[in-house]
Amino acid sequence: MNYTLHQLQVFLKVTETKSITKAAEQLYLTQPAVSIQLRNFQDQFDIPLTEVVGRQLYVTEFGMEIARAAQNILNEVQAINYKTMAYKGKLSGKLSITSVSTGKYVIPFLLADFLKQHTEVELVLDVTNKNRVVRSLENNEVDFALVSLFPDLSVQSIPLMENQLVLVANRDFPMPKKPLTLEAIQALPLIYREAGSGSRFVMERFLNQLDSKGTKKMELTGNEAVKQAIMAGLGCSIMPVIGIKNELQNGDVQIIPAEGLPQSSQWNMIWMKSKNLSPVAEAYKNYLLENKSTIIQNHFGWTEQL
Repeated sequence: MNYTLHQLQVFLKVTETKSITKAAEQLYLTQPAVSIQLRNFQDQFDIPLTEVVGRQLYVTEFGMEIARAAQNILNEVQAINYKTMAYKGKLSGKLSITSVSTGKYVIPFLLADFLKQHTEVELVLDVTNKNRVVRSLENNEVDFALVSLFPDLSVQSIPLMENQLVLVANRDFPMPKKPLTLEAIQALPLIYREAGSGSRFVMERFLNQLDSKGTKKMELTGNEAVKQAIMAGLGCSIMPVIGIKNELQNGDVQIIPAEGLPQSSQWNMIWMKSKNLSPVAEAYKNYLLENKSTIIQNHFGWTEQL
């Protein structure tokens, strides 16, 4: 056996993605380079690691055993690197965080100074939908998750700030003389986020207080798509105020006063109770606890003026 760490990394990525093309993209390599490394790795075993049926790549049972061993080896190598940097007095290692999509307006500010202080820390950040966030936590793929609604998991949390949702319309929407009633809101052409979104959950919870439900004009994936539809005059939506700062300043959208709004949820940084935090993750947790109030006031204090 004369396999290299690089071959282990390539093989492990292929087993994760079940695709040479996707593995190449995530490793920033060419497809031929991945194929060559995979073939060289396979040549060291008499039993197939992968097989192709039709056009789909499958990992054999033996291949999965080797993948688990490869992961253990790479974990040990990473631990050696961490210990070396720690001996030099530097915090190093991987910090893995996932966030629901609206969290992209929050998470950069929660990370910036920490990463400046600890330049040897490698950040892996996945901004995605709520379902994938929950899966990442369940599968122990991440250290932390930024959420506005708690998943049905056994977690610990650091409360951060309110997530206020308001009724948003474009610049041409006539400003009412008094706050709109729930019935009036339900009569509007409403734009919904996709199913499973935290914003969608809060919006539906608010609208469903009456027997009749809102008139759904359309359903769009992502906060940015909803904003563009609002600015184009396609309808109104109930959405997080943190995601419309620039549009408010530019006068592209406006917040419409409404009874029962804003609705609020809570941004929390969470992690599984059973999670053994790495030194990097532990340091980041302590950083958040010590600095969250200052970060929130400096970057999100403007929301209190609305």
